Amino acid sequence: MPEQTYLEAIRAGLHEEMSRDSSVYVLGEDVALGGPFGVTKGLSEGFGVHRVVNTPISEGTVMGLAIGAATAGLRPVVEIMFIDFITLAMDQLVNHAAKLHYMSGGQLKIPLTVRVQCGISGAMGAHHSQSLESWLAHVPGLKVVMPSNPADAKGLLKAAIRDDNPVIFIEHRGLYRTRGKVPDGDHLVPIGRAAVLREGKQVTIVALANTVGVALAAADELAGGGISTEVIDPRSISPLDVETIVESVKKTSRMIIVHEAVEKGGIGAEITATVQEHALYYLDAPILRIAAPFAPVPASPSLEKQFLPNQACIVKAVRKLFG
Repeated sequence: MPEQTYLEAIRAGLHEEMSRDSSVYVLGEDVALGGPFGVTKGLSEGFGVHRVVNTPISEGTVMGLAIGAATAGLRPVVEIMFIDFITLAMDQLVNHAAKLHYMSGGQLKIPLTVRVQCGISGAMGAHHSQSLESWLAHVPGLKVVMPSNPADAKGLLKAAIRDDNPVIFIEHRGLYRTRGKVPDGDHLVPIGRAAVLREGKQVTIVALANTVGVALAAADELAGGGISTEVIDPRSISPLDVETIVESVKKTSRMIIVHEAVEKGGIGAEITATVQEHALYYLDAPILRIAAPFAPVPASPSLEKQFLPNQACIVKAVRKLFG
C-alpha cells in the first residue's frame, strides 16, 4: 500500500477517473497550470486542454457552464479555489444544480463534482479561510463530503465523480502536505458512511477534516489519564451516517463535536440535535461543541492560532464531562 500526500491522492483520483471515463472534464481558474495549490498539475499534459479547461474568473459562470455540461451527459469536476468564493456561485449551485433532478421529475441527472478548498491555515485572513460546509449541507439535492486523510480523499473523490448527483468535495488546505497510506487499485469510499478511527468506551468525539488529527492526539492524552475515547470521522456530512454516531453514543454515553467552522449554526448543532433525538436517555452529560468563535478569521498568525480548536480545548472539554 503506497504512501501519498493528501494532495497527491486527490490528483491520483482525478487522473484515474479521467482515464477510466472520457466524459470526466476538469474546469476552473488556472487548472491547466495546476491550480493555486498544484492539485491539477500535469493533467492538461496528460489529457489535453479540451478536458482540463482554464476558465474566466467568474465562479457563477463556471458553475452554470458545468451544470449545463452535466445535464448534457458529461461529468464535470469544477475547482473553486476557496470555499469563500463559492458564494459567487450559490445561485447556480443551490437553485439549479440541487433542484434540476427534482424539478424535471427525475428526467435530468446532474453528475457534477465541485472541488473546493476550505479551512484555517497559513494566515490567509477572513476572505480565504472560512468553513461553510453547514451552508451547503442545508440544501436538499447536494451531497457534501469532507475527507480528513489521503486514502479517504482519493476514495471519496472517485465516488463523487461517479455519483449522478451534485457532490461538494471539500478539501482542507492544512491537510494537503499530510501523508498516509492509500490502497492500491480502484479504491472507493462510499458517500454517507462514517469511519470509526479509534474505539473507546467512555466518550465519543466526532471531528471533521483537519480537527480529526487533533482529536486523535487528544484521545491519546486522555488515555494516559484513564479515559477511553472513541473518535469518529463522519467523512460525509450530507448524507450523514447517523447510525454509526448514535450507536457510539449509546455505548459511551458522552459526546463532543469538533469542527473549525464557527460554532453558531455549524454542522455540530445539527449532529447534536440528531443524536439527542435518537439517544437522549443514553446521555450522562450534555453534548459539547468545540469550534471557532463567532468572528471573522484573523489574518495575524498568532491570533489565527488562538482562533483554532486545539488539543488542549478537547482534553479540557472531555474532563468537564466527567466533572
